[in-house]
Amino acid sequence: MELTKLSEIMRKAGVVGAGGAGFPSYAKLNMAADTIILNCAECEPLLKLHRQMLSTYASEIMETLEEIANTLEASQVIIAVKHAYTEAIDAVKANLSKCPKTKIGYLPEIYPAGDEVVTIYETTGRVVNPGALPITVGCIVYNVETIYNVYRAWKENAPVTHKYITVAGEVKNPCTFKAPLGITYGELIAMAGGETCPDTMIVAGGPMTGRIGAKSDVVTKTSNAILVMPRNAYIVQKRVTPITIDVKRAMAACCQCRYCTDLCSRNLLGHPIEPNKIMRAVASGMANDTSALMGAFSCSGCGLCEMYACGQGLNPRTLIGEIKGKLRAGGVMPPKGLEADKVDSMREYKKVPMSRLIARLGLSKYDVPAPIVDTEVTSKTLKIMLSQSIGAPSVACVSVGDTVKTGDVVGSYDEAKLGTAVHSPVNGKVREVNDKFVVIEL
Repeated sequence: MELTKLSEIMRKAGVVGAGGAGFPSYAKLNMAADTIILNCAECEPLLKLHRQMLSTYASEIMETLEEIANTLEASQVIIAVKHAYTEAIDAVKANLSKCPKTKIGYLPEIYPAGDEVVTIYETTGRVVNPGALPITVGCIVYNVETIYNVYRAWKENAPVTHKYITVAGEVKNPCTFKAPLGITYGELIAMAGGETCPDTMIVAGGPMTGRIGAKSDVVTKTSNAILVMPRNAYIVQKRVTPITIDVKRAMAACCQCRYCTDLCSRNLLGHPIEPNKIMRAVASGMANDTSALMGAFSCSGCGLCEMYACGQGLNPRTLIGEIKGKLRAGGVMPPKGLEADKVDSMREYKKVPMSRLIARLGLSKYDVPAPIVDTEVTSKTLKIMLSQSIGAPSVACVSVGDTVKTGDVVGSYDEAKLGTAVHSPVNGKVREVNDKFVVIEL
């Protein structure tokens, strides 16, 4: 297939990264790539949808990866997966004979193995420089669901209208739904049997990087999980502390033990971020050590520093994110042309085992199977967001009263900007339109 055709298929189908920032997938295609990596690390605790999908759709996913590799003239495809995902590995092995460029790259049972910079290093030994993209070391990384969406767009002319999403925590039946875009979190929680304790809050996304959500929030192309947790749960309380309190606690309690830096996944790969020095700068009123503050731009946001490493219970990741935002707001941009230092010689002994992380977070009781549910998930009303990726928001191309069918474009994109189309997941009528969303009723 020609590169322009593959790119057009992805863009028109609205394929973006099915998680994280949702980078438009067509924009990653690059003839400089020699390696295509499928990220099946399932980085966050409790999330299981990628290994489930690879187990179920290995043939389709691997065929698509081979096609992408052939289009880009890449020499290899690496399925990055952990040893423990035996069903997914068996499914991949059953199809390897049909995929000459594909091999399995085993990942350690650590967090954050799914950070693409870590995934690239673990499977290829290549280090992506600070602020650089994977293509600079010849790699393109996609996750499992993204590639499955490419397959459906390529083979079935099917746009992205649904999202696989895990509902777990304090619910009666933890499970993974194939949910239409625009359905509310509250509806999915009810479909999972409802809450099993009286006072809960929602963490939208994984325990380490997710945000506090609400039942009125709706599923988008990047939604991965809805975790229903007790209000007093550790992963909830770490997110509801006011930033002013975080600053005061840093000033009062940070002892410069360096654990946050010693376990920082990017620092271990030679990136110029030292969370302990950033905490020291915060404690001194940010009046000096500007080089430490600039290191905030190298933070991946994995959360190890505040969710696992800090013995004082401080929040380095939160403060680093605040600093990064203020630097950008002040017109300070990330430094360019930086080169990574040497990989820490003790890195192997500083990796954080996933089992220990789950225990530290108090999530062991919630680490249960969350199987994909076969029953169709529907809703009478869907609120389709027009901005569902890091690219430019789509522009509504329907009006109130219009009748739409499943797969119809409701949000178009500007050819000159980084963006993709947004489609209706159902047959219905447009009830409301503005520059943020389109509401469709069945």
